[in-house]
Amino acid sequence: MTAVWTIAGYGLREALRRKVFLVVCLLTIAFLALYWMGTRYAFHHIGNVAPPEGIDPRTFAGAFLFGMAMFGTLFLGVVLAIFLTLGVVRGDAERALLQPLVVRPVGRSTLLVARFLGAAAVCAPYVLILYFAGMLVTGLEGSWWPDRIVMPGLELAGGVLIVAALSLLGSVFLSSIANGIAVFMIFGAGLVAGLLGNIGHVLNSHGLVHAAKIAAWAIPFEALYQDALRSITEKTSGLTGFLLRLGPFGGAEQGGVALRLWAVAYLGIVGVVAIAGFLRRDL
Repeated sequence: MTAVWTIAGYGLREALRRKVFLVVCLLTIAFLALYWMGTRYAFHHIGNVAPPEGIDPRTFAGAFLFGMAMFGTLFLGVVLAIFLTLGVVRGDAERALLQPLVVRPVGRSTLLVARFLGAAAVCAPYVLILYFAGMLVTGLEGSWWPDRIVMPGLELAGGVLIVAALSLLGSVFLSSIANGIAVFMIFGAGLVAGLLGNIGHVLNSHGLVHAAKIAAWAIPFEALYQDALRSITEKTSGLTGFLLRLGPFGGAEQGGVALRLWAVAYLGIVGVVAIAGFLRRDL
């Protein structure tokens, strides 16, 4: 167990040396500043808007803005996760940093587990802090709070951990640059699946909605994001609720316990495939 924490610490120190945390910190500050300004402006001018009948303007504005904050949180968490994991195997092997670490008694599986735990120890708290910061800004500026507080944040953190696992898997087979591009494309594919689901709901196309749901569950960070969106407005009904369930950058779809169990199993499957692939590779 000591070896696991030693390797996890090594990965974090390497990220610090490459100024990964500095870049993410600057992006986070810029995001929160822009979100605060946008939220403040929106709620201060909400009284000047004449909404269509059946829409609660404060609820709609609060939920939509916070949904955008959740997307920003997911995106920044994904950026951090990819930066921490994209070069774990091929990248470190090409720089001759990996070979001394995978000799006995450490081993290759221990290396992957340690690097994943190191990334998780940074990404999960980061996502939760950013999620609650966005909630606090929305609540203080607009007096609107989500229907469910904790679970949406945990689902966003889980989605980021899934991306970290996929990035670790990609690092076994791809160079750092190729892996980074591939994982960002997978993230984009998840967003497209959510948007297709939105289009399907608007067009009342059950086939398109079903296909989008399958795609979202195939890369379940998107399904977790959709379930998180659904959770923050689960008690909102009427036209306001219907419009909010279209969601920003992906529809709000209920996943429930089955989705969360599948996300845990998905992490396990990705981990097994990554370890099996790493064991067969020549360094």
